[in-house]
Amino acid sequence: MSTSTLSDLTYDDLAGFPQDDRLRRELIDGELFVTPAPDLRHQDVVARLTAMLVVHADEHGGRVLPAPTDVVFSPDIVVEPDVVYIGAERVDELGDARFIDIVPDLLVEVSSSTTRRLDLIKKRNLYEREGVPEFWFVDLEAGQIDVHRLDAAGVYGMPASLGEGDVLTCLAAPGFELSVSAALCR
Repeated sequence: MSTSTLSDLTYDDLAGFPQDDRLRRELIDGELFVTPAPDLRHQDVVARLTAMLVVHADEHGGRVLPAPTDVVFSPDIVVEPDVVYIGAERVDELGDARFIDIVPDLLVEVSSSTTRRLDLIKKRNLYEREGVPEFWFVDLEAGQIDVHRLDAAGVYGMPASLGEGDVLTCLAAPGFELSVSAALCR
């Protein structure tokens, strides 16, 4: 199944769609992107990354939220990253809303055949534009994690590509490190 699109929609429009049809709906500049539910390998990696980050957040503060969690940058920009991390110093800004309306400290997208182009182009560019300090693209096909970090000019530049045997040090969650092999279930 491929990604389908509609345009000029807002967060309020998303509320009118069925919530139980196993489809992921995201808006980027008012354009609707619909993708099917991810496969089991994808979900294994999301669960593992979430668990690793939760251990860190429990010890150091912070909050970790896996999909489905809406991140609303504006009424016409609503994404559902696979994993969202908010640092300890900003957790109080979250409140009890149905969605996140602050810029997360870290967003993680795990690749799938139906979302690869969306994640690598549209969402990467969006996260850079919105000022997300750190973005990980977990490339299951290549067996690596591409780490994008904003530089002083507010751009990601070339990602650090980490593979089997490497250790990822997260700047958005000080003190957090993960084995790429363990994260990729290898």
